[in-house]
Parts: sequence; C-alpha cells; structure tokens
Amino acid sequence: MDRAPGMSVRTKLALSYAGFLMLAGVLLLAAVWVFLLRYVPERATLIVPSGAPTHGVFPIRSNLLRVFAPRAAAVLAFLLVLGLVGGWVLAGRMLAPLTQITAAARTAGNRSLSHRIRMEGRRDEFRELSDAFDSMLEQLESHVAEQQRFAANASHELRTPLAISRALLDVARKDPARDRGEVIERLHAVNTRAIDLTEALLLLSRGDSGTFTREDVDLSLLAEEAAETLLPLAEQRQITLDVTGGAARTSGSAELLLRMVTNLVQNAVVHNLPAGGAVTVHTEADGGTSVLRVENTGRPLPPDLVPTLTEPFQRGTERVRTDEHAGVGLGLAIVHSIVRAHAGTLDLAPRPAGGLLVTVRLPGTP
Repeated sequence: MDRAPGMSVRTKLALSYAGFLMLAGVLLLAAVWVFLLRYVPERATLIVPSGAPTHGVFPIRSNLLRVFAPRAAAVLAFLLVLGLVGGWVLAGRMLAPLTQITAAARTAGNRSLSHRIRMEGRRDEFRELSDAFDSMLEQLESHVAEQQRFAANASHELRTPLAISRALLDVARKDPARDRGEVIERLHAVNTRAIDLTEALLLLSRGDSGTFTREDVDLSLLAEEAAETLLPLAEQRQITLDVTGGAARTSGSAELLLRMVTNLVQNAVVHNLPAGGAVTVHTEADGGTSVLRVENTGRPLPPDLVPTLTEPFQRGTERVRTDEHAGVGLGLAIVHSIVRAHAGTLDLAPRPAGGLLVTVRLPGTP
C-alpha cells in the first residue's frame, strides 16, 4: 500500500537544529533575566551632590527592558535563520554518504550487482555501512554468477543424455532390423545417468536450502558404513581401504552426512592409482570440533586445480574417469554444500606424493 510522501530526513534534521538553537537562545535570555534584570530596581531616587552633573543614564528595569527586548527578538530571529540554513547545510553533508548508499541500492535493484560504493574518508558508522553493503553486493554477485553458471551447466548435462536417447530412438525407428537388445541396453545406461544426475541436483539443492531435521550423528559410524558399502569397489581396483580414529559426534542430517562421507570415500577410491593404491578414513574429536579426514594416493594434482574441484561440473582432466563410476561432476560440490549447510568447513590439499587430503570440520556435540 503506497503512502503519501512525508517530510524528508534532511528537513527534519534542519528543523531539529534550528529548534535546539532557538531553545538555547531562549534559555540564555532567560538566564539573563533571572540572574541580571530581576535585580535591577524598577524605581530609584537619584541624589545629585552639589556641583555634580545632572545628565546621564540611570539603569532601571523598564529602561533596560525597552532597550533589551527588541535586540533580544532580533537575536532570536537571527538564530532561527542561522539554525535553518546551517542545519540544512549540515544535514546535507551528514546525509551525503546515505545518498550514495541509496543510489547503490537502486542500482543493485536494477540487477547491476557490479557497482560498488567504495566510500572514502575516516571510518565511521556510514563507512562501516558502506563497506558492509559492498561486501553484500560482492557476495550476491558471486552467488548469482555461480547460480547462472550452475544452471547453464546443469541444462547442458541434462540435455546430453536426452539428446543421446532421442538419437538412439531415431536410429531404431529408421532401422527396424537393428538389434533391439543393444538399443535397450544403451538407453538404459543413458537414462540411468540422467536419473543419477537429477538425484544429485536434488540432493545439492536440499543441501543448499539447509531444510532438514537435525539429530545426533557419529561420523565414525558413518565412515564405517560408507567403507563397508564401497569395499567391493576398492577390492576390485586393488585399493586398500582403512578406517581409523574414534568417535566424532555432531548434529545434523544422518542421511546427508552419510552421503557426504560416501562421496568422499568413493572419490578417493575412483581417483586413485590403477592398482596398489590406498584410502584412509580417519575421524576424531578435536575440542569442540568433529573432524573427518579422507586421504588417498593417486597422481600429483596441480595446486591451481584443487580449489575448482568443489565447483559443480568442474572436473580436472587428470581426474576424469570413463568407466561406470565416472560420476556426474557433482560429488565434491554436494560434499561442499552439505558441509556448508552444517556450519562446517571443507579443506582440500594435494599430497606431495600424489593424491588428495580432504578435511571436514563440523561443530561437535558432547
């Protein structure tokens, strides 16, 4: 509901300055009256000694008031004009930073998030507000760019299996003699990948929203469950899978945290040496933090590649697999989303001998 425009803040401040100045003037004149004029007599008898001059001014209250009142009124009028003009100027100078922030907010409202205020001068309340607003715009711009990039990548990834399915169906329709078993098998593989990608996108969205029921969870039990599930895959690839450490309790979604641990262990197994590799999963309680570490052998990773591994659909060239465990490019992105939803931190560091060390820190519970 629109409201009628009210008095501007600058006008209110100018009137406030003028009002306070007028009040100070009235109080000063009242003090003159109370402490000076009230002690001046209203009437007096003048005794002139013989030979003394009889002309001059004798201060009595009526004479002083007759002279003082017009000048006091003039002073109050001057204070009123000075308060209005000076208050208007001072209010404009004080509110100038707020005008900059308002203009930046309107610019951002027009979907131009690249604008920054970058207010100069000494650090005061307006400068802190400006810096906070710039930081918010930077985060919003980064988030919007990430969402746009994610949407473009997701649409591309989903379009690929659909296009393959359509091509297979067109080939089967044009060539009725073609082996249907082969077509069905390929369609099944393509549809399975599309379903996996859709489920991964839904899981990523659920982690980003943070809407889940929290319960007490022990990361060590989740690590053992994930290792037991992926043990056949590790044995198939001749990779040693060990779980060490003790209890590491935290509060969160057991389903999401299990998916987090499973993704980390599966990545560690898949992106490893062709044979003779190792994966170590370690859990511990470090003060008020529950720690999960997943370390694996593998090829050396370039340092500039590691920070990009948590971005959706970003795969390092040396980490791409073409077998049945190629994944959809969302494994570490889902891990990052789940960790962030649980107010934790995710750290990826390349091992000097090759492979990756992933450290997850979550708020611990007693």
